[in-house]
Amino acid sequence: MSNRVLITAALLLLASCRGDRNEQYYTGMVRFPVKPNMGVKEAMAARVIPHARQLEWQKLEMTAFIHFTVNTFTDMEWGTGKESPELFNPVALDADQWVRVLSEAGMKMVIITAKHHDGFCLWPTKTTTHSVASSPWKEGRGDVIRELRDACDRYGMKFGVYLSPWDRNAGCYGDSPAYNKFYMEQLTELLTWYGKVDEVWFDGANGEGPNGRRQEYDWQAYYDLIRELQPEAVTAIMGEDVRWVGTESGYGRKTEWSVTVLAPGEARKAGLSMIRQD
Repeated sequence: MSNRVLITAALLLLASCRGDRNEQYYTGMVRFPVKPNMGVKEAMAARVIPHARQLEWQKLEMTAFIHFTVNTFTDMEWGTGKESPELFNPVALDADQWVRVLSEAGMKMVIITAKHHDGFCLWPTKTTTHSVASSPWKEGRGDVIRELRDACDRYGMKFGVYLSPWDRNAGCYGDSPAYNKFYMEQLTELLTWYGKVDEVWFDGANGEGPNGRRQEYDWQAYYDLIRELQPEAVTAIMGEDVRWVGTESGYGRKTEWSVTVLAPGEARKAGLSMIRQD
């Protein structure tokens, strides 16, 4: 394994790092030296401290994640991408009720599945007709992302979006350059139409494209776009700022250090397979 190993940290319990005040600390990331002496890696890893975005994210403590899309009406975890937009018609949708209850429960941010693997978009995107604009809900004039964003503003709740890289509806999926352009157009809409976005959630799922072609995601281009359009947003789950807790239940282990051994963008630079700590 290459020694160009990166450790990124979203949390460091500073009280556990005892020692001389002149010890060197590393903000966000540390690169180990070639063939370090015994204990050097451990000592360096223990002195990685969060950068500002990571620290502010940790202070939130509790974030709500809403999986709401056409799957809500088909009772499926993963849609096929062939679902008709006609199925989506949440006539009683009340984003204010969502956010009010979440706020009362102590949540500080809410993240919503703007697009899950089925490719159905909860906002009237210009990139595809597979969206709320083709649904009967509000005669095609609805926008779930806008309603949730406005409710978050009213209740002082931070706001994040989940945008699945895997898209089982997009015809260009599997044509890597074309799909990366398509995906970044969707990302641009979400990051420019709705005010401040505090977190961008990706996903590790990656299915085969048409004719078995594998989609190669341009992670670095995604990260660069987020830094340009929403510089204070953290990236999560295939992002380089914060990591998945490691279980579908949402509960971490008793001692859960928020680190990734190698982030997606850095894996490509180093020519290595991605390694993540669970």
